[in-house]
Amino acid sequence: MSNRTHDDGHDTRPAKAADDPADAQRDALLALLNELLEAERAGARVASETATEIDDPELHRLVAGIRQDEAHGCAVLVEAIRSLGATPTHATGALHEKAMAIDDLAERLAFLNRGQRWVVRKLQALLPTLAQPDMHHALTQMLVSHEKNIGAVDARLREKGAGSV
Repeated sequence: MSNRTHDDGHDTRPAKAADDPADAQRDALLALLNELLEAERAGARVASETATEIDDPELHRLVAGIRQDEAHGCAVLVEAIRSLGATPTHATGALHEKAMAIDDLAERLAFLNRGQRWVVRKLQALLPTLAQPDMHHALTQMLVSHEKNIGAVDARLREKGAGSV
């Protein structure tokens, strides 16, 4: 029978190298997925709270759709993190507080779009490195929904002018 611990409880197996490239790569992926999750949570909250301030039905539908896509992005990221055997963060990104401090609706939507563009850049950099097909597919769909929402908000801001949405 193999005894893997000393009498004092210390493991006798060789310690795993702290700089194991596979572990470092997994840790970096988890850090990025959690960072994206915080951003998606913030975006969902901003869109949800902003939607309550909107009287225009068309704009309300647009912002409510963004909220739905952001919430779906949260679910995708939670699943991705769990698929790697980790626990997702419960934090919400700083974008929420910063965005809600902007009173002007057009400026807040432009700020939200900057956050969406940040997510797009992160996903564009991440996707070519992913080996997990299911995660790649889900994050690609998330990227596409962000690009669609950015385009819709940009179009709305151009239509109505920078000062009024």
